[in-house]
Amino acid sequence: MVNAQEEQQIIQETEEILDIPEIEEETIPEQLTSTSAATEEPKEVEAKTEKPKKKQKDDDIVLERIYTVPLQRALVRPPKKRAPRAMQLLKIFIARHMKMPTTVSDEEDELPQMIITSEVNEKIWGKGIEKPPRKIRVRVTKDRADNITVYLAEAE
Repeated sequence: MVNAQEEQQIIQETEEILDIPEIEEETIPEQLTSTSAATEEPKEVEAKTEKPKKKQKDDDIVLERIYTVPLQRALVRPPKKRAPRAMQLLKIFIARHMKMPTTVSDEEDELPQMIITSEVNEKIWGKGIEKPPRKIRVRVTKDRADNITVYLAEAE
C-alpha cells in the first residue's frame, strides 16, 4: 500500500511529465468531486461518440430488403454437391434482385463485392453438405459503393 506522502509525490511527478497545471480544490465544482458523478460523465461522452458512428453506417446503406431465397434447385445435384450449389443459387439470386453491376465503369476502379455473413453460411451448411435448407430468409443491404451484404433475417 502507498501512504499519502508517496501518493502526492507520484501525482506531482505525473503532472510534471504530462505538463498538467495544478488545480486548486476550491475551483473544482462540488458535482465533480463526488465519485458517482465522475464515473457517469465519461459514459455520457462515450455514448455521444457512438451515435454519430451508427448514423454514419445508416447513411452508407442505400437499400435494404428482405428476401426468401428458394434453394430447392440445389437438391437436383448429387448429394455431395448440394450445399455448394445452394451457396451459388443464393449469390445468383441476390445479384439478380439487387441489380449488382457485373462490369467496371470508367469512374470506378473495381467491381462491388458481395459479402455473405457467417450466420447465413452456417444456416446453409448446418445440416451438412447433403441437406441444405429448401429456402432461406435473408436481409440484404446495399451501400453507396454498390457493395452488397447478406444477413440472416431471423437475427433481427
